[in-house]
Amino acid sequence: MLHRVLVTDSLSAAGLAVLQENPEIELVNKTDPKLTVEQLREELQEADGIVIRSGTRLTAEVLEGQRRLKAIVRAGVGVDNIDIPSATRQGIVVMNTPGGNTISTAEHTIAMMMALSRNIAPAAASMKEGKWERKLFTGTQLAGKTIGIIGLGRVGLAVAQRCRGLDMKVLGYDPFISAERAGEFGVELHREIDALIPHCEFLTVHTPLTEETRNVINAERIAKMPKGVRIINCARGGIIDEDALADAVESGHVAGAAIDVFTEEPPKNTRLTGLPGVLTTPHLGASTDEAQELVAVEASDIIAGFLTRNEVRHAVNMAPVSASEMEGMKRYIDLAYRLGLLLAQQTQGEGIRSAEIHYRGDAAGKHTRLLTSSFSSGLLSAALGDRINIVNANMLTEERGIPVSEETSKKAGDFSTMIVAEVSTDQGTLRAAGTMFGHEYLRLVLLDDFQLDAYLDGTLLIYRHKDVPGLIGLIGTVLGKHNVNIAHMALGRENTQPGGDSVAVINLDSKPEQAVIDEILQHPDVTAVEIVQLPPGGAPLPWLGL
Repeated sequence: MLHRVLVTDSLSAAGLAVLQENPEIELVNKTDPKLTVEQLREELQEADGIVIRSGTRLTAEVLEGQRRLKAIVRAGVGVDNIDIPSATRQGIVVMNTPGGNTISTAEHTIAMMMALSRNIAPAAASMKEGKWERKLFTGTQLAGKTIGIIGLGRVGLAVAQRCRGLDMKVLGYDPFISAERAGEFGVELHREIDALIPHCEFLTVHTPLTEETRNVINAERIAKMPKGVRIINCARGGIIDEDALADAVESGHVAGAAIDVFTEEPPKNTRLTGLPGVLTTPHLGASTDEAQELVAVEASDIIAGFLTRNEVRHAVNMAPVSASEMEGMKRYIDLAYRLGLLLAQQTQGEGIRSAEIHYRGDAAGKHTRLLTSSFSSGLLSAALGDRINIVNANMLTEERGIPVSEETSKKAGDFSTMIVAEVSTDQGTLRAAGTMFGHEYLRLVLLDDFQLDAYLDGTLLIYRHKDVPGLIGLIGTVLGKHNVNIAHMALGRENTQPGGDSVAVINLDSKPEQAVIDEILQHPDVTAVEIVQLPPGGAPLPWLGL
């Protein structure tokens, strides 16, 4: 089966070739003419993945009900044209290409800063008018000046590196980077923006646009900057309050600004762009031949890797996983999912309050966040069906007020690896643990306090009973009478003495009718009978084609 990839914004020929030459990919190029919202919705109904740039907006309206779509790749860094919460709720992975345009954007930032400091644009315009106005365009040198960099990701650090080469003093703000890492690039790290901005003669921003960073440079913060500061934005429109910046330029508090990105593109409000002392370009940060090709090739490779190798690179709404890591985790993901599915069916109708997952031995060394997502997708599957997967599981459990916690210990215990899941409901607590034998066989080794060894696949008949003679024969007789074959049976009892509480897990070749369960329940020593349906052994999981 071919994986259908939709492309709705212009990509370089090299990027398209990555998809065209992949025998497992069917490329659908819909860049000309531009699709309407309704046409885009229709095209996505038949797409497994989509590659976009800034020209396509994937809103909640567009993404609603897209059951086939599995992945969105943004050829570029900014993802503000994608409704991330809606994509996550639909179970769609969103990925971007943070590395492809790093150098080009950093170079454009430096070019804008230098042009701003030396009045290149107005001087060039004056020359074209036949004028010679040297004194009018006296600038300021960069060496010895202090620049503040808001955001020390790939681009921010690349800018810092180049500013150091210009003999500038570099201050930086970033809530995540370590002081040691910042120091490697000659950056004096600050953990508060307000502590940094009073010392900046130049300021540049390099953060994504989020609710936290929207208008992070506002009138109040501009007022705290030294008079004569110069401000650069080659990141995303909206990080700097454009009206506040225009006010500060008009008042003379800001000596100049160099802006490549705008809240609305192209900008309809030309107040800022029309001001003297403001240098503007039409979102050219990544507009180099090299960057265009790099992001296109990277985006195409990311979507192909996801669809054909289950690789998750540069994801913004789930944990990234390499192809090799995913290959080594498949059985663990499968085990966690089956435990969630088992407990979901055993607690159906009881009202789940919380869940705890304990990873032991080898499982503790795996990507447990991903395993927990897989468990949660199984836990909610009874209620949400195919709407739930490993991408949206955490969001949907949180929305339903179900905290899911995890704890790890590399101490192996009785098994080299074990996942223990405990679910608390309105009626009490249920616990199940699973392990794997070899590389293929998943086993249920604990149900509540009962140790056993049952296959964790197919149709399970779980019956709770008193440990008295004759019950195994009864089960066999009833199932045989109704032509239901037993594939495997596992028994667990409370202690070594007969007569106590016990549980049996029987793997069946087919699901029994309700009449079978009713007949078993007639025995006075049988306290409960449940049917649990799990995927067959080795079956693909209902998330992303695993």
